[in-house]
Amino acid sequence: MPDAPSLTLVLGGARSGKSAHAETLVVGHPAPWAYIATAQAYDDEMVERIALHRDRRGEGWETVDAPLDLAGALRAVPDGRPVLVDCLTLWLSNHLLAEHDLEAVSGELEAVLAAPRGPWFVVSNEVGLGIVPDNRLARQFRDAQGRLNQRIAARADHVLLMVAGLPLKVK
Repeated sequence: MPDAPSLTLVLGGARSGKSAHAETLVVGHPAPWAYIATAQAYDDEMVERIALHRDRRGEGWETVDAPLDLAGALRAVPDGRPVLVDCLTLWLSNHLLAEHDLEAVSGELEAVLAAPRGPWFVVSNEVGLGIVPDNRLARQFRDAQGRLNQRIAARADHVLLMVAGLPLKVK
């Protein structure tokens, strides 16, 4: 019997352990698992980060690169398949830098995430806990990410906040 559809949002700061924890949640379900990656490798450091994530996952994962069309990638996942989206933060910044309509793309993604077709896990950064950014672009991103996180959290069945590698149940 397949797992019931559900949406879990895993939030946290940089290096809080959110991706690794989300991976452990996904592998608690039968394989195969879908890993939808939103990162783009524009420099050597990012290439290395992506390689570390891939190496940590091991076998049983099908990786789909979706730096922009995350909603389309989710629609293409077979029913019942466990999914990990890593992460909304990079996805949103990709759209911001491409000067896309953030409200429109966020609304499309929210609609897809409102009806998960399996156990779906979404990772996102909690970006509003620090100082107010000193430039317009950074403030625009922080505000858009905060709004997106609120929208997805409202739809989610479960919300976890990662602090120093420890999951705190929020919802």
